[in-house]
Formats: sequence, C-alpha cells, structure tokens
Amino acid sequence: QVQLVESGGGSVQPGEALRLSCAASGSIVSIYDMEWYRQAPGKQRELVATITSGGSTIYADSVKGRFTISRDNPRNTVYLQMNSLKVEDTAVYYCNAFVRTIPGVMKYWGKGTLVTVSS
Repeated sequence: QVQLVESGGGSVQPGEALRLSCAASGSIVSIYDMEWYRQAPGKQRELVATITSGGSTIYADSVKGRFTISRDNPRNTVYLQMNSLKVEDTAVYYCNAFVRTIPGVMKYWGKGTLVTVSS
C-alpha cells in the first residue's frame, strides 16, 4: 500500500508565495511521474504541473513562470513552489504519483491541501 500526504497549504494574500510538499510512503519500488492537480470550487480538477523521474517538467499555461515543481527522489517527495499567487489560484491542491510496487504500477492520489488566496 502507498500513501501520499500533502502539506503546506494555507491562506495568503495576492502576490505572496507558498510551498506545497507531498511525501509518498509505503511499499515503494520506484516512482515515475509525479504531478500536482488542483480543483477550484465549482470547477473540474485540472493538471497544474508534472515532473518525470528524470526531472523534466510541464506546466499549465496559467501557472508558467510563477510555479515550480521539483522532487527529491531519495525522500519520495514532490514540491510545488507557488510564487506571485493570484485569487484564481484558490483551490484544493492534490498530488499524485505513478508508483511501482511489487504487484505492479498504479496511480496514487493524496487527499489534498487547501490554498486560499484572498485580500
């Protein structure tokens, strides 16, 4: 079994920064892509950023230049540095990871962390 736990959410004002973390634990053999999604009230969940096991990154257009995804492979942790936050970044942020365990590869999700950007 694999668990993903996000942390670092909170309430900030526009223009401020937050850093989210997501740590994976359990019977992990290896981790492939790790991703951050978000879901704003009344909207569908959307992909924010992806990082491969080799460190390649992809970002949604709405966060390019403001957000940075990174990972610490020995710690099985992915981060999302969010700068210049906007009101429209308010959402629950979820991480996921494609994880290889003994039985095979599955996509696991965390339970989310709330980010509120408000003046």
